[in-house]
Amino acid sequence: MTRPFIFINSAMSADGKISSTLHRQVRISGKEDLARVDLLRAESDAIMVGVGTVLADDPGLRVKSRELRDARRKKGQQEDPLRIIADSRARTPPSARLLGPGCLLAAAASAPQDRLEELSSKCEIIVCGKDQVDLEELFSRLYEMGIRRIMVEGGATLNWSLLKLGLVDELYVYVGAMLIGGEKAPTLVDGQGFKEHFPKLTLCSVQQLDEGVILRWKPKT
Repeated sequence: MTRPFIFINSAMSADGKISSTLHRQVRISGKEDLARVDLLRAESDAIMVGVGTVLADDPGLRVKSRELRDARRKKGQQEDPLRIIADSRARTPPSARLLGPGCLLAAAASAPQDRLEELSSKCEIIVCGKDQVDLEELFSRLYEMGIRRIMVEGGATLNWSLLKLGLVDELYVYVGAMLIGGEKAPTLVDGQGFKEHFPKLTLCSVQQLDEGVILRWKPKT
């Protein structure tokens, strides 16, 4: 399958949590890491999240730095990368901040038609997969659209699905100097979990940022 380069970027606490048991956004990163994330966004063709992240955090996923936005425009690009939502059942609220020009929602064929029709006025819709979004088909179609580099910003279930299918090329994980706790708090990778043949990672770099560290990993093939 021909597909874009795909990398996960996430921040987690020292005990591996990306949010609290309330499933609401927790500020883990400091100023230096937020600037790093903004640069990663600006260097990507698309930014992707799962619907769970949309429902919990209502992110905007746009490039914040005016300098980075201007640099993209000078290259002939849109100021912001394409925003992609993986949303099998089309549960994204019509008021979500991601929606609007430059947003694409990937849904499954089983998604309610009325929801798809409502959201089609807010963003582009791609239907791929019967009951769940077929991520391999989605990425193949995105490649045909000229998308070459995708930044995945969560959440834990989407991360699991991508890793399970072997669709991740790199992971950037910021480990913040804080503890969150809670056995039901989301971690970097949730989903069903691996019972055997646990994916191995190669550590590529370690860098201190703010009071934490950024780890860059590559899955071993």
